[in-house]
Amino acid sequence: MLLLYVIFIVYILAVNFYAVMLVRAQRDEFSESDNGGKTGDGKLILTAILGGAIAIYVSMFLMRYRLKNILLMVLMPVIAVLNVYFAVLAFRSGFTFFVVS
Repeated sequence: MLLLYVIFIVYILAVNFYAVMLVRAQRDEFSESDNGGKTGDGKLILTAILGGAIAIYVSMFLMRYRLKNILLMVLMPVIAVLNVYFAVLAFRSGFTFFVVS
């Protein structure tokens, strides 16, 4: 059981680290290109759904990047609340999502 907790925590830390690096890479690409660069929201939203919504939201403010994008400004806190809810649910249930018969 302890191994599941450790794996889950390492997963969340890895996804959040990737989220911060993704925002930084998109910001650097945007500032280096002449026409503003092609920065899609798909990677950010997918990373947020996988567990990195809080890191994306905080890093957007720290780097002052994409703050005028209303989709990300509304969607990231909603996904972050869902991420926290499912994490709490997973820890309370002891990761017993599947019934083994």
